[in-house]
Amino acid sequence: MRIFNTGITSGIMELNGMEFHAFHGCLEQEKKEGNLFVVDFKAHFDMEKAAKTDRLEDTVDVNDIYSIIKSEMENRCNLLETVASNICDKIVRKFKDQMLSVEVRVSKHNPPMGGKCEWSRITAVWEG
Repeated sequence: MRIFNTGITSGIMELNGMEFHAFHGCLEQEKKEGNLFVVDFKAHFDMEKAAKTDRLEDTVDVNDIYSIIKSEMENRCNLLETVASNICDKIVRKFKDQMLSVEVRVSKHNPPMGGKCEWSRITAVWEG
């Protein structure tokens, strides 16, 4: 394997379209039946060392990111703001030394609004 040193120090990591059946919401129906939620994650991160070494232990493992998101989606919250913020906070606390910015978007399918609405979404943003 050939590893090039091109001077790249940062990159963008994304996990998009992670689907969860969860029970977030203020209404009893939402707490009882749950709903489809989709989570999208995006981060600017320091990838210099990983790019040079080609070793998993020198980068942010996307499996760790997914595990954090999955775990937080299992914790019931009334508001999407809380869900997105909790996910963002846990990721930043675990990977703060490598993260330059983090965005977490949580989307709720067909929110109960008394009319047609395909998705409601909240995006939490952290910039280091």
